[in-house]
Amino acid sequence: MEKQFEEYLINNGYKQTTPSGNPSTVYNYIKRIDNICEWENITWEQLANNIQIILPQYDIEGIKEDLGKKSHSSVINALRRFSEFVIHNL
Repeated sequence: MEKQFEEYLINNGYKQTTPSGNPSTVYNYIKRIDNICEWENITWEQLANNIQIILPQYDIEGIKEDLGKKSHSSVINALRRFSEFVIHNL
């Protein structure tokens, strides 16, 4: 599922590397989803199956909003993109 998400991000215009060659948004979002799975003690598949429950927890006014705001809100943004991926591809 991780590879499919990576392809989804690339196909939707997200960058793999910065102009200087460093990992960019695609890598960052995959790492954020890995982090969420670790925090929740679930797999990517379990996250996909429960995205409608988990995403709001990390969003504005959610019980885990502080985690969602980490790294300039890249955690919640990664979850939002993952939710879109789940809706459109699974």
